[in-house]
Amino acid sequence: MCGIAGQVGRDPRTIQRRYAAYCAMQQTLARRGPDQRGMYICGAAALIHARLAVVDLENGLQPMQLDWQGETYVLVYNGELYNTPELRAALAARGHSFNGHSDTEVLLHAFAEWGANCVPRCNGIFAFAVWQQNAGALFLARDRCGVKPLFYTQAEDSLIFGSELKTLLAHPAVPSRVDANGLAEVLLLGPGRTPGCGVFQNVRELLPGQYAVYETQTARLTLHTYWRLEDHDHPDDFAATARRVRDLVTDAIERQLVSDVPVATFLSGGLDSSLISAIADAHFTAQGNQLQTFSVGYRDNKKYFHATKFQPGADAPYIRKMNDFLHARHHWVTLDTPELVPA
Repeated sequence: MCGIAGQVGRDPRTIQRRYAAYCAMQQTLARRGPDQRGMYICGAAALIHARLAVVDLENGLQPMQLDWQGETYVLVYNGELYNTPELRAALAARGHSFNGHSDTEVLLHAFAEWGANCVPRCNGIFAFAVWQQNAGALFLARDRCGVKPLFYTQAEDSLIFGSELKTLLAHPAVPSRVDANGLAEVLLLGPGRTPGCGVFQNVRELLPGQYAVYETQTARLTLHTYWRLEDHDHPDDFAATARRVRDLVTDAIERQLVSDVPVATFLSGGLDSSLISAIADAHFTAQGNQLQTFSVGYRDNKKYFHATKFQPGADAPYIRKMNDFLHARHHWVTLDTPELVPA
């Protein structure tokens, strides 16, 4: 994962004097993006990025800038696009050329070509921001299921955004003040939250399937829904449904195996991780490679484990069964309490 943040406003002087705040915001994203850091500060915009490098390590640096048909676009992006080759081909047919093979560059060109209409074309998990320098507008978008987080608030006659709440709170214009609604979220719903709620006063979360446009000259923020879950009649029989589900799950997993760095899976012995590992293992084996799998356990787990309705049995026996089935190289990681509790 990566981390994004930034501030855009009407008065460039507000942005220029906040460099220390932007460094503090970037530091909160260090664990999300340990490989590379970047910052764009120009005029009325500051965009911040912390990168976990997965695809095109050299050419995928962010913030990424593109000059296209009289406009300058600057992108910060957290996520993965699973239909990058299809989008790249469509864009190339429209005259776009690329310096590398990152999905970041494809997404930037897609926005330059299609604007907000690029978002429904994207198959993936993402939260991203695009600054349009000449128009003085910021575009924000979040994936359909809300896998990637994105919070924002309006302060200092500007919009401030970030991947995490603590990123916003690192900005001196965003107080860590909880109102009655935020307190109710923490006490009554925690650890969950009402979608869209940012817990802290005046902080909101961009909803899954939404995009937003912030115009700096008017300080106007408009929200748009580009996707929502809908129900339809299901005409298929059981056999056809099973084939369709298998095809969709296999395609979704295999699309996520594209990487320029080693790929591994977590294996807990549960249904989800076992299914993902099995499909990844078959994919790797067909290419003559070996999948790496990892399981995390705790010292003296056998001694202290108590069965519950939520977890009636330990994970280890099911992990071993999957190990026997897979062709993967498995790694057991055992943690002790002092490693989990800061000194």
